[in-house]
Amino acid sequence: NEVLENLKKLNPKVDIYDVSDKEFLFFVRIIKTLDTTEIIAVAKKIENPEKGSAYLPSVADFEFLKIATEIENKCFGTLPTQLGYCWGHNTLMNATEWHTSSEINIAVTPLVLILGHIWDIENGKIDSSKFKAFYLPAGTVVEVYSTTLHFCPCEVDENGFGCVVALPKDTNTNLEVEPQDKLLFRKNKWIIAHEENLALINRGVISGITGKNHKINY
Repeated sequence: NEVLENLKKLNPKVDIYDVSDKEFLFFVRIIKTLDTTEIIAVAKKIENPEKGSAYLPSVADFEFLKIATEIENKCFGTLPTQLGYCWGHNTLMNATEWHTSSEINIAVTPLVLILGHIWDIENGKIDSSKFKAFYLPAGTVVEVYSTTLHFCPCEVDENGFGCVVALPKDTNTNLEVEPQDKLLFRKNKWIIAHEENLALINRGVISGITGKNHKINY
């Protein structure tokens, strides 16, 4: 893959794997049974922010599509499911999050996911060397396991990235009670920030990632 080979050359200090590498299977399950043509076409009509990234937990235009019911039935065992969107511009690791459920990602554009394992967090801390980067071609569909640490995808060109995100309904929405667990930031969303990410830390996210804040150059 030409894009992947270029990313590897430009990021010699970051191991970037392909979705076909066996390393990927320790973090996700690849799903090949869903037709993503329609949802990708709808997602591409959503304009990128001029800078930074954006996330919506639920996008009505996605949830009216046939694939929404398929994901709800096949991936979440008929549990009420939301189809949201993460898109825009990002090149940094910045933070990591996890849920008590799997997450379905559909790569609308080519992108890179930086992934880790929840069991590598000790006393709320994890070093960035524990994470691996994976290149997903456009159209790739994966189940990100509940034990897989993940966050905002990274773009691989100047056009930015787009990623459909399916989760149990109300995940990533505002909490209605003060949580006892300081890492719980939204409903079904635990998160720790890289120690350099002052923007998130100032919003109340606990600093927990040490080491280099991985950056994907393109």
